[in-house]
Amino acid sequence: MSASTATVGVISAYAIAAYDFPFRRTLSWAIVLPLAVPPYLAAYALGEFFHYSGPVQTLVRYLFGFQTIRDYWFPDIRTTGGAALVMSSVLYPYVYLTARVVFLMQSRNVADAARTLGANRARTFFKVLLPLARPAIVAGVALVLMETLNDIGASEYLGVRTLTFSVYATWLNRGSLAGGAQIALFLLAIVLALLVAEGWARRKQRFAAQRSSQLKAIPPRLRLRGPGAVLAPVILAIPALVGFGIPLFVFGRYAYRRMDQLWTGELASAFLNSVITASATAFCTVVIAGLLIYTNRYARTRVSPLETRIASMGYALPGGILALGLLFVLSRLDNGIDQFSRVAFDTSTGLIFTGSAAAVVIACVIRFIALAEGAIRSGHDKLPPNIEAAARSLGHTAGESARLVLLPLLTPAILTAAVLVFVDTIKELSATILLRPFGFNTLATYVYEQASRGAPEDGAFASLLIVATALLPVAILSRMLSDDRSA
Repeated sequence: MSASTATVGVISAYAIAAYDFPFRRTLSWAIVLPLAVPPYLAAYALGEFFHYSGPVQTLVRYLFGFQTIRDYWFPDIRTTGGAALVMSSVLYPYVYLTARVVFLMQSRNVADAARTLGANRARTFFKVLLPLARPAIVAGVALVLMETLNDIGASEYLGVRTLTFSVYATWLNRGSLAGGAQIALFLLAIVLALLVAEGWARRKQRFAAQRSSQLKAIPPRLRLRGPGAVLAPVILAIPALVGFGIPLFVFGRYAYRRMDQLWTGELASAFLNSVITASATAFCTVVIAGLLIYTNRYARTRVSPLETRIASMGYALPGGILALGLLFVLSRLDNGIDQFSRVAFDTSTGLIFTGSAAAVVIACVIRFIALAEGAIRSGHDKLPPNIEAAARSLGHTAGESARLVLLPLLTPAILTAAVLVFVDTIKELSATILLRPFGFNTLATYVYEQASRGAPEDGAFASLLIVATALLPVAILSRMLSDDRSA
């Protein structure tokens, strides 16, 4: 799967950056649209689309006159290969985004130097441009691996036994919390081993950053003509159609046939729970990320950089592992508070954290604080370095300067961070399904429950709501990608 996402992402990024062909600007942002579709929704949609009763096999039987499944062969998507196809169809934009930026930033001097030594365009790409883009490609593939390890809905629906699903099955289905913890530790060891192995593989490589004056020297694009001008947009559009077009078509058709389910109380409750949980998570992550950045820049204690690094590590943890670890901590905390309340006040507090949605919010805050920290830091780094000192010189305290000067200037970055965290919390499934209290459904768990009982079509409206919500940051990103320099 990593190879397929890297191949599709790199080819798409290089084609958009190096060649000019019809619909290039449209495809430059349309390629990113599959990011709005969580892997579990893609699995439900593609599973139904390629099912025996789906439109593809129905068309095959109609065209060739087949009567039953025994009359022809059709690849089964409920296999390991099918799961890899599903995951690749929605995760390749991670590689595309990181690789595209590097290909755009590589100055024309790099390619010209290779050309003067007799290298053609293909040799220049494989021997010069691709090795220089390796750190960005590896970063994109690392994000793909993190999302794959975090998945629980797609693998279960497609019948693929992964370690992440084994944690869930061992914990809930077999009632062995210790067994789930052992599998989680093994999974975590695999993640660390991959990171160490990649670092060892490029231990002798060095990369130099370009001067800012060279960034404007973007190599001229080669104009494709003839068959190339037709094939290029068609080939680049296929991944976007598979990762975004098919899910939109499948769930849109199901939703049209089930208009009566639009106003059901269960769906409304799941939507309200999702909004409340995501809003609380966004607020908490933005506050914590802002405090970390302010402390790291202005307080400058010895431990502040370490605190920021530790806080950002949560995004690398699969939701199942994070939920499992939190359960141990929060359950003991609940029991301790309840025991103290019984002794001191002769009353029981019950399960404060594990018995409410607070555990879900805490898990999402830990996992997505890296997103908020990165978004706010990017806006903070664009501010003049002495702006806080200038406010202090006018008689304002540290708190007043932060409230009156820094906070208004950082409002766009803070809103961006809040939107990113809000959307990712809406899509979160693996941690939510393990930590949610009884009877508590979000949009993601609502869709998961419908698919688990073999009726993903009943979760069509919830699926469309998730995709519509996720389209907001993707639309913002797509608008930026329409301009090569801002990208």
